[in-house]
Amino acid sequence: MKLVQGKFRIAAAAGVLTLAAALSSGAAQAQGQTYVMKITTPTIHAVLDQYGKAFGDAVEKDSGGRIKAQLYPASQLGTIPRQIEGTQFGSIQCAIIPPEFFVGIDERFEVLAAPGLVTSADQAEKVAADPQVLKFYLGLGANKGLHGVAVGFAEQSEVVAKNAIRHLDDFKGKKLRIFASEFQSASFSKLGATPVAMSPGDVVAALQQGALDASVAGVQLLSGLHFFDAAKYITLTNHAAIFYVVEISKKWYDSLPPDLQKIVDRDAASTALNFSPRQKEIEDASTKAWTAGGGEFVNLPPNEEAEMIKTMSSVGAEISKKKPDVAEAFKIVSDAAQRAK
Repeated sequence: MKLVQGKFRIAAAAGVLTLAAALSSGAAQAQGQTYVMKITTPTIHAVLDQYGKAFGDAVEKDSGGRIKAQLYPASQLGTIPRQIEGTQFGSIQCAIIPPEFFVGIDERFEVLAAPGLVTSADQAEKVAADPQVLKFYLGLGANKGLHGVAVGFAEQSEVVAKNAIRHLDDFKGKKLRIFASEFQSASFSKLGATPVAMSPGDVVAALQQGALDASVAGVQLLSGLHFFDAAKYITLTNHAAIFYVVEISKKWYDSLPPDLQKIVDRDAASTALNFSPRQKEIEDASTKAWTAGGGEFVNLPPNEEAEMIKTMSSVGAEISKKKPDVAEAFKIVSDAAQRAK
């Protein structure tokens, strides 16, 4: 019996040492493993992709090179729906996209696109940094393969057209590309336009071929993708802000060691919070690039612009009344917008 016990103790001790060595080896391998983070955006030379570059640089630096960031701007990894799907399933690790494109995952994503929600860049930046907005938005999509890490402000929303929209009546009968948002669809329908949801990469061809008359977008995207080759007139409607959400593939995020997860979370948030000076530089450069490319900026008469904003601003409350979940989300962002004034 003693001999058996002795053998058992020796075997047990050896087993403990083997397990400890295995755990130590596993920890060392995790510590030394390199993780690729492919970052996708629909824009180029705009806030979304420039934020992506800054975020990727920060993560690479703070992880000591254990995370290698690769930026794919201008929808190189597919249309926006494909980019979102890729992030859900893990073939793409990070997507930086306006939230309304995520409505197929959860329709509450679109509430930041409500017309008239904010009236200035400063107010929009405060809304994006509001703790209640962040708590709400970063939790969306958690059960659909997404891990939210940041919300930011990109630019004001405008309308580009082949034939200049100089008056409110010029919207009537126009086939107008919108983001995938009921707020946008309903608001432009009120102006007499025919809204068509479409990814940015398809819009230039649609304008050139006459399938579209106009498109909702921001100056940064329009300049970066050389929209002035297809439509030269941007009407400065400023009817809504274009925000962006930073979504990490949950599958990929869960594969990271805890220290790298913290780096991803922290760097995403801090980069968005401190991006305002760079946002203003990008906006100024995009404005200059538009006119340098032969584009023109148009303003509605002040009384017509005020009428447009009043008409469009009613949409948020109207849609929310019919959908309790959306109403709760709309209240969160509306309250934040009031606090940010």
